[in-house]
Amino acid sequence: MKKKNLSISFSRRVVQYTFCIILSFIVLIPLYMGFVGGLKSNGQLLTDPVGLPNPPYYNNYIDLLTGSVGTFWRSLFNSILVAAGTVILTLIVCVMAAFALARVQFRGREIIKNYFMLGLLFPLAVAILPLYLQVKNLKLLDNYFGVILPQVAFQIPMTVLLLRGFFLHIPKDLEDACSIDGYGPLGFLINMVIPLSTPIIATSAVIVLVASWNNFFLPLLVFNTEAYYTLPMGVMNFQGQHASDWNLILAYLSLAMLPALILFVTSQKYIVAGLTGGAIKG
Repeated sequence: MKKKNLSISFSRRVVQYTFCIILSFIVLIPLYMGFVGGLKSNGQLLTDPVGLPNPPYYNNYIDLLTGSVGTFWRSLFNSILVAAGTVILTLIVCVMAAFALARVQFRGREIIKNYFMLGLLFPLAVAILPLYLQVKNLKLLDNYFGVILPQVAFQIPMTVLLLRGFFLHIPKDLEDACSIDGYGPLGFLINMVIPLSTPIIATSAVIVLVASWNNFFLPLLVFNTEAYYTLPMGVMNFQGQHASDWNLILAYLSLAMLPALILFVTSQKYIVAGLTGGAIKG
C-alpha cells in the first residue's frame, strides 16, 4: 500500500513538472525570440529567425538607448509618470475607503461596500464613450491626468476589496490599545493599520502598477501628441515608422518588456505575501 502511494505521488510530480516545463517554454520562447532577434541584422533575422546571432549586432539596442532612433526614453518616462501617479492616488483613496468600510461602524456601510464592488462588473471598454466625452469636457485630452484619473477610478473596486479583507482581520485589541494611548481612528490607521498592512499594500501597488503599465486603450484615447505616448503606444508608433526593420522592432519590444520583467522578479515575494496574508479573506 505504501509503495502504491509513493508511486502515485511520483507520477503526480512527474505530471506537474512536465506541465511546468512546457508552460515555461511557452513563456520563454517569445522572450528569447524578442531579445535575440534584437541582436541581429535584418538579413540575419530573415535567414535564421531562431538561431543565435552570428555576429551579434548591438547597434539596434545602442541606437534606441542613445535616442538616435525612436523615442524610447520619452515613452518610458511617460509610462513611469502615469503609473506612479495612478498608484499613489489609488492607494491614498483606497486605504482610507477600505479602512472606513472595515473598521468604522456607520449606517449603510454594507450598501456602500456593495456599491464599490459593483465597479468590478464594468470593464473600461464598456464606459469608453462616456469616459471620452467626460475627459474631453474636462479638457484633459493630451494631459497625464486624463489617463491617471480614469485608471484610478477603475482600480478602486479591486483594491478596496483586497485592502478591506486584510483590515478586517487586524485584532480589535490593537485598536483598543491605540484608543487608550489617545489615538483616534486616523491615528490608529497611520500608526497601526498601515505598518501592519505593508504586504497587502505592496501587493495592491504592484497590481495597480502592472495594470497601468500595460494599459494601451486609454492612453490611445487620450493622447494625440507623440510627446505623451506611453511605452505600449510607443511600440505601436515605432512599428508604424519602421515596418520593414523587424530587428529594430524586436529590440524596442525587448526594451519595453524589460521594466515589467524586472518588476515581476523583484516584487513577486510581496504579491505572494500579501495574497497569502489575508488579502482574499472577508
